[in-house]
Amino acid sequence: MTRVLIAGLGNMGLSHALAHHAHPDAEIVALVNRSGRVDHPELGSYPVYDDFATALAETAPDLAVIATYTDTHADYAIAAMEAGCHVFVEKPLAMTVAEARRVVDTAERTGRKLVVGYILRHHPSWVRLIEEARGLGGPYVFRLNLNQQSTGPEWETHKALMQTTSPIVDCGVHYVDVMCQITDAAPVRVHGIGLRLSDEIAPDMYNYGQFQVTFADGSVGWYEAGWGPMMSETAFFVKDIVSPRGAVSITDGNKGASADIDGHTKVGGILVHTLTGDRTIEMPDEPGHQQLCDAEQAFMLRAIAEDIDLTRHMSDAVNSLGICLAADESIRSGQTISLEEILK
Repeated sequence: MTRVLIAGLGNMGLSHALAHHAHPDAEIVALVNRSGRVDHPELGSYPVYDDFATALAETAPDLAVIATYTDTHADYAIAAMEAGCHVFVEKPLAMTVAEARRVVDTAERTGRKLVVGYILRHHPSWVRLIEEARGLGGPYVFRLNLNQQSTGPEWETHKALMQTTSPIVDCGVHYVDVMCQITDAAPVRVHGIGLRLSDEIAPDMYNYGQFQVTFADGSVGWYEAGWGPMMSETAFFVKDIVSPRGAVSITDGNKGASADIDGHTKVGGILVHTLTGDRTIEMPDEPGHQQLCDAEQAFMLRAIAEDIDLTRHMSDAVNSLGICLAADESIRSGQTISLEEILK
């Protein structure tokens, strides 16, 4: 039985907690929430702390699940591994590539398992999408975006996130991770543009961003993300991978519900276009958000039990974070950023 400590009970943390609550091989030893309170009826019986370090010391877990704001990820993950825990940490892995390297180095030195919350890696439809794209062969053009028309509580959540993390970093790491899995090539350089479209966020933050990335095999891609009540829901969900031999695309997008969290992972169908014709792969009965979190945490427990090699996973996590952070730097500086020094 794996003893689990869960830190952060927002949207993702709550889902991860429910995943472990239901898993027969997991035992939640405590929850950590800034308020020191848990309102969900299924989780009311667990001890609750308002301080991560205290909870870590007093409960001695085998696994720490970290779903707090990004600026605490590296310190919490390192502290947990130094205390003997395996770690699941929500994306983005850290605020900087240097911090991400420290986390990965600590995992390698301590022999602890480290899994980053790239939920699409556990979605059968996205696994199939990647498989179909790789089958076409590169070099590739990646055309990916996720814009969210958020109002009310959703906009408040986005504003809170933007106190530390821009939309292209928070969301982009998922889709850049998909690029990295498909191309297998090192990223070379990135250029971004962005704009602050609301006076409700800090002067040095932007709620719309877009970047272009080039890979060593010649593949190129763009990613776009925006948050807020002003965002358009026209073409908010574009997922295309193009190669010299055809293209692979998600067909179930742009339904006018950009705030629907289940819609962010939903594929529905995959259109495979080749020079000799098209075919559609239907993907019925796709998992919802909670089922995907269940799958993520089941993988985490299996990685511990079966000693799964996570070297490639950690490398891709650092690369995808590095690309998005370099894009963020490019937007703020107006310069094209070389990734060789950042990711070496």
